[in-house]
Amino acid sequence: MRFLPVLFLALLACGSGNGRASLALPGALPGTADDPAANFDAALRYHWLERTDTVNTIAKRIPVPAGFRRIDAESASYTSWLRHLPLLPEGSPVLLYNGRQKVNQSAQAAVLDIDVGKRDLQQCADAVMRLRAEYLYFKNDWENLHFNYTSGHRIDFKRWSAGERPVVSGNNVSWKTQGKKGTDHENFRSYLDNVFQYAGSKSLSKELQPVKNEDMRPGDVFIIGGFPGHAVTVMDMAINPETGEKLFLLAQSYMPAQQIHVLKNPGSGKLSPWYSLSFKGELETPEWTFPENSLMRFK
Repeated sequence: MRFLPVLFLALLACGSGNGRASLALPGALPGTADDPAANFDAALRYHWLERTDTVNTIAKRIPVPAGFRRIDAESASYTSWLRHLPLLPEGSPVLLYNGRQKVNQSAQAAVLDIDVGKRDLQQCADAVMRLRAEYLYFKNDWENLHFNYTSGHRIDFKRWSAGERPVVSGNNVSWKTQGKKGTDHENFRSYLDNVFQYAGSKSLSKELQPVKNEDMRPGDVFIIGGFPGHAVTVMDMAINPETGEKLFLLAQSYMPAQQIHVLKNPGSGKLSPWYSLSFKGELETPEWTFPENSLMRFK
């Protein structure tokens, strides 16, 4: 087989190819015209779309429960970028990479309007990397746009965009100038597909650092690295100014590769799709239960 032994293990894990901010309070109540969290930030851009739907977004479609306010976020921050992500129309099913509907259609509260690709690659950890990578791409932050193969080899988009390509040979990964140059989005997506093929929850967990639940911020990741493993992204947060209780939203992809979707909260129909940060011990999501101390953050 042409894969490194350790890279081959990545193909068995969720999130790998299968052959393949400050918590300051905003000044207005949620849902009002003055709520900065509910208004689309025109400075944001989602490069995979020709145009951005300013109505079907996480901030517009998913209100906070009574008594809560979304946390404040600076314009063009990752928090703002995540909460204004466009959604497919309400009631849209989750589709797999091959266009078929996912068997379980009960886990999602909303489906993100972002492509999943045509191969079984963009699984759980890959969705985490896709969101972070798209934000870094939006910021033209080429220095931080890199991920590791399961073998530990670092794969930089900066080198990829210069025409270099990683070459797997035996137990080594080397680079050779043999590919398309440029930072256009098509070349960027090719880069991500390559990463998705050789990375997974195990490699991603090694790139992250532990975070205490009380220090959570959007963009953080609940992750268990393994074969299989799983990972979900914290998409947004809210706070009750009277009690100090905080809430958060989660999104995932899964196996096989499927559209990224905001998760329901199976433990609380009253709060769903929001989760309370006051949970103790394990975190139950519709298709995975994360053990205690599973929250992590990109370094």
